[in-house]
Amino acid sequence: SEFPIFLLLQESRPLHVVLGNEACDLDSVVSALALAFYLAKTTEAEEVFVPVLNIKRSELPLRGDIVFFLQKVHIPESILIFRDEIDLHALHQAGQLTLILVDHHILPKSDTALEEAVAEVLDHRPIEQKHCPPCHVSVELVGSCATLVTERILQGAPEILDRQTAALLHGTIILDCVNMDLKIGKATPKDSKYVEKLEALFPDLPKRNDIFDSLQKAKFDVSGLTTEQMLRKDQKTIYRQGVKVAISAVYMDLEAFLERSNLLADLHAFCQAHSYDVLVAMTIFFNTHNEPVRQLAIFCPHVALRTTICGVLECSHSPPLKLTPASSTHPNLHAYLQGNTQVSRKKLLPLLQEALSVYFDSMKIPSGQPETADVSREQVDKELDRASNSLISGLSQDEEDPPLPPTPMNSLVDECPLDQGLPKLSAEAVFEKCSQISLSQSTTASLSKK
Repeated sequence: SEFPIFLLLQESRPLHVVLGNEACDLDSVVSALALAFYLAKTTEAEEVFVPVLNIKRSELPLRGDIVFFLQKVHIPESILIFRDEIDLHALHQAGQLTLILVDHHILPKSDTALEEAVAEVLDHRPIEQKHCPPCHVSVELVGSCATLVTERILQGAPEILDRQTAALLHGTIILDCVNMDLKIGKATPKDSKYVEKLEALFPDLPKRNDIFDSLQKAKFDVSGLTTEQMLRKDQKTIYRQGVKVAISAVYMDLEAFLERSNLLADLHAFCQAHSYDVLVAMTIFFNTHNEPVRQLAIFCPHVALRTTICGVLECSHSPPLKLTPASSTHPNLHAYLQGNTQVSRKKLLPLLQEALSVYFDSMKIPSGQPETADVSREQVDKELDRASNSLISGLSQDEEDPPLPPTPMNSLVDECPLDQGLPKLSAEAVFEKCSQISLSQSTTASLSKK
């Protein structure tokens, strides 16, 4: 769009923000960028669509795959807009905001006031009807939200798709679907269909193995990170009746993780700093045959709570984790090799929710009160017999932790660009960034045609 945002605001026209989820993984970022690009190209000229990355700018260095991929497709980080640089609540209060949610459909408590501004949802996870905004919702259970964005573009206006956008979508789907490996089980027929369509339209796209290996390497690169940074790099939180559980994806072998110096002190400090009662580290790496290896570590100083969680995970049949205990010399920490590598963190979350329900039932205590007695393994087994083995339909955002405190900078980065304070973007500055994005895309398209 070439319509100045400051004039847009003066005339009380809305700013259309395409917003990904708070995890801000590659799928969320690319889906927001690509959908905003599509909408800007196919909507009336006076409409302005702005993709917003749903993290602070200072947290981007912890997402190595995103940093790598943006550099690879020549999108400067400087033209991107982050959540701490645009005041969505102020825009909404002024009646000048519409939201389009991608890769999620539930706003956190801190953004409840924005729900009435949501005009559309595009997601690829099971929907929670009681929490979903009352708007047009498009949900399909595919491996990557980028697949649904690709479908929207190719069905709606295939002529606008340039190589830069195609490369972003292509690489993201391949990474999300673990190189389209059917044995892993993440890729659906629709994911495969649109990867093939992108490759047919742009034959010079990188080979699947090459882009998967490079993105995977960048995503899993934790060299130079502290233990806290590793835990925060890819983390989700469950909050239920006063108990907080952090679930972190850690991209390295569990044995190497457990051998980190001062690990126990770091885990204690991490939990204490953020008031976590339980920390679940879900490690993943790829063996020499490029097969995923998953392992679990449950750190919890509360014996009853730790025993209950471990019991539920060990006994789970839907899905079966096939856990084998691994040696650990650390007190308060149980470690496992996970035989069923198809159980990702997304599938583990409902089991942890179930474990908390079993824990509260077994303790017979009012909500929010700390436990005062131990729980035996026999008690846990009895509660498991009574508990349903069916998975909870999804993780309620109402029970998720509010946004985390500022993420520490990656130690490989010399300094934080925001050390001198956070720049709040004016309307003119947002428009300038939109113009830069359009110019970048136009230049890339021109080069591609040559």
